[in-house]
Amino acid sequence: MIRRGLDNEGPDRLYTVTGGRSQADEPDLDLVTLIIGTAEPGTGMQSEHVRILRMCRTPIAVVEISAELGMPVGVVKILLSDLLRANKVTARHPSSSTRARTSLPDAAILRKVLVGLHNL
Repeated sequence: MIRRGLDNEGPDRLYTVTGGRSQADEPDLDLVTLIIGTAEPGTGMQSEHVRILRMCRTPIAVVEISAELGMPVGVVKILLSDLLRANKVTARHPSSSTRARTSLPDAAILRKVLVGLHNL
């Protein structure tokens, strides 16, 4: 296994990047939430925020941002919470939200489809 640069730096760097926070302010961010940049990077911004904004010119998932930055998802969620609070990005939550879960097909129909597939 090849270790990335931040993995070798230890927790001090991540502590500094997040300002000592351990949880994101935005609890609805999950791995597949799409992030879209709504502003350009500005002067005086944290370098990680600038990199995220550059990545988010087109919609990108939280997990992809994490992989691209080489940072844990939890740290990326904290950084994204900062950008959401500053209205620099927007988040599109996946369609698997509670609204979509309530409109699932009836279990009986799903069983009939499964039986039909087994009979093929």
